[in-house]
Amino acid sequence: MRELNSSFSIKEWNENDRPREKLIAKGKSALTDAELLAILIGSGNKEESAVALSRRMLASENQSIDALGKLSLKQLMKYKGIGEAKAIAIIAGLELGRRRKNEDVQRVSKISCSKDAFDLLQPIIGDLEHEEFWVLFLNNSNKVIQKKQISIGGKTGTLVDVRIIFKASLEYGATTIVIAHNHPSGSLVPSKSDEILTQKIKEAGLTLDIRLLDHLIITEKGYFSFADQTIL
Repeated sequence: MRELNSSFSIKEWNENDRPREKLIAKGKSALTDAELLAILIGSGNKEESAVALSRRMLASENQSIDALGKLSLKQLMKYKGIGEAKAIAIIAGLELGRRRKNEDVQRVSKISCSKDAFDLLQPIIGDLEHEEFWVLFLNNSNKVIQKKQISIGGKTGTLVDVRIIFKASLEYGATTIVIAHNHPSGSLVPSKSDEILTQKIKEAGLTLDIRLLDHLIITEKGYFSFADQTIL
């Protein structure tokens, strides 16, 4: 590899090497999304460089790294120049980014408003293509003791066993809970079954002196809070 010095500019570097050289010379923040993606895939094909291939992939996904991260192995391999190994590298790299984001929000230790619960759970269920039901278990100070997946469903719903929720609540010593599920459709309108389940859980908690603090419906871009809308 040619040594870095001030006698030649980035424009003179081989396009396949350019993202790596640029990262070394200017730091990671100087790279575009396409250049970072090019580093992941390593090389392009006979017709285009890794950077050009990355640009084409991002253009097909409306320049969205998030959308690219949702593609399956087979979907990624439909791009000319992306074989199984490169597709795996892309999936692994973007999944690490997602987990890093999730690790950051896990530092939220106390739920003081619906936004706190949303920030904690959105990276986990916000962009899923199926429904999942989660519970945050809190102590008397509304500090998060534990978070737990209760059920996994399909695109339009998931079954929830209320007994599992309160069994876990007693095991964790929780005095308050926040329940949440996602809507893959992107709709923030609660269904009738959402309302019925909310009341069922609220009433069951009253008998055990475990308060239901909120029920959130979460999508990729936003959320609906039963407590904020005073229908809890």
